[in-house]
Amino acid sequence: MKDIIISKLNEIEQRENVRVLYAVESGSRAWGFESPDSDFDVRFIYVKPMAEYLRIDRVRDVIEWELNETLDINGWDLQKTLLLLRNSNPTLFEWANSPIVYKQTPEWETVAKVFPDYFLSKPGLFHYLSMAAGNYREYLKSELVRIKKYLYVLRPILACKWILRNGTPPPMRFSELVESQLEPEILPAVERLLDIKRLSPETEMMPRVPELNDYIERNILLIQEQAEQLPGERKSGYGELNEIFLRLVKE
Repeated sequence: MKDIIISKLNEIEQRENVRVLYAVESGSRAWGFESPDSDFDVRFIYVKPMAEYLRIDRVRDVIEWELNETLDINGWDLQKTLLLLRNSNPTLFEWANSPIVYKQTPEWETVAKVFPDYFLSKPGLFHYLSMAAGNYREYLKSELVRIKKYLYVLRPILACKWILRNGTPPPMRFSELVESQLEPEILPAVERLLDIKRLSPETEMMPRVPELNDYIERNILLIQEQAEQLPGERKSGYGELNEIFLRLVKE
């Protein structure tokens, strides 16, 4: 499958007249709890020729290349990426930390070096908290629930715990978050959940697990309180990012 994905990236470069600087897996496969029928969520960063950034009419800053049962491929323009980096976009930090890399160029390494300077704890906390609370409220209060939704709630809760403890972007791998942030008493229930998820289709249902629901509700409230007490953080300026952008566009 990796060869197919790399071939798709080459096709994107040719047809869209761009250079792909970085491409990774971003979904459940990168998190480490994919189902047998999980698709491949490929995300990439690209840069256009300089003339495209000097136009009067604006061009799109995303490429949505493919979406089917097997592949979900889309990417962000470098300019969009750097603006999001300045705003400490959590999704961008996840891509940068993906354990499954399909393409990485020396130009991207120039960008990646400055990532730690732009992470802000408070926006990251509220991003993951919103993700956990939203999925819990919508999917995990019925008698029968989708298995994967438990993981879609537990992972952001543990990501919040990581940020509160370390003040850095959380790792992508769910196993790393479990090992470092999950309380031992809830570990058996989470391990059972993972075993079921890895053997089940994406849409598989299971009875609601009161033990997990109690843990989730308790931690959402606790994290909310802690997040609100954090002081605000100041965004960095544009100077360094402008320099990186100009350098890579010229190349």
